[in-house]
Amino acid sequence: MDSITIFPIGDSPAVECAARYLASEGIATDEENATHLLFNTPTKPVDLGWISPNTTVIGGNLDWLPPVFPRLDLLRDEKYVAENAHLTADCAVRLLGQHLPCAFRACPVLIIGWGRIGKCLAAMLKTLDARVSVAARKSTDLAMLSALGFDGVSEIRPEQYRAIINTAPAPVLGAGDGLRIDLASQKGIAGENVIWARGLPGKMLPESSGKLIAEAIVRHLREEEK
Repeated sequence: MDSITIFPIGDSPAVECAARYLASEGIATDEENATHLLFNTPTKPVDLGWISPNTTVIGGNLDWLPPVFPRLDLLRDEKYVAENAHLTADCAVRLLGQHLPCAFRACPVLIIGWGRIGKCLAAMLKTLDARVSVAARKSTDLAMLSALGFDGVSEIRPEQYRAIINTAPAPVLGAGDGLRIDLASQKGIAGENVIWARGLPGKMLPESSGKLIAEAIVRHLREEEK
């Protein structure tokens, strides 16, 4: 990897931390003669007319990127996505604790969605003795929830919960009272009182998020060398 030079374009604290970890691995992070550019994840479409077509773009959700640019889409890396889901759930628990006026123990919390984040979140809240319910559509998911000791629900009754956390990127719940946190990439809960919390790891855990980004980059570079 001696010929690799990565320049951090992204302005998030996580990207800055990733650059430091990459430097500790012996990967240069200078702008001059950069072979790779590291953007925020996810990455918003930008004008890349000033970049050489031989420069690799690192980020997330890079489907908009012109095909002339090599790419490393972190959000297509299963290991990165799984570990990032765990970090997101960790942040969500911290955020929930900041806004709940009561202890986690026996607190009724509803999680909407049984994907990666939902699974991590349910496990974490269970260790805190919260009374965890999970809303899911598939009968197989509801059966697994029951087997794991969670209350799986197919019909949401918001008044039964002190807090509701959404992980599904689709409209799932209308406006209402109570603590509501939306983690999805697209808003799923309506109302003005919803805490829309996207990109939590980069904001709340920039060191861990940056390390995860750097580890994914190093892993891919080593695989390319084989």
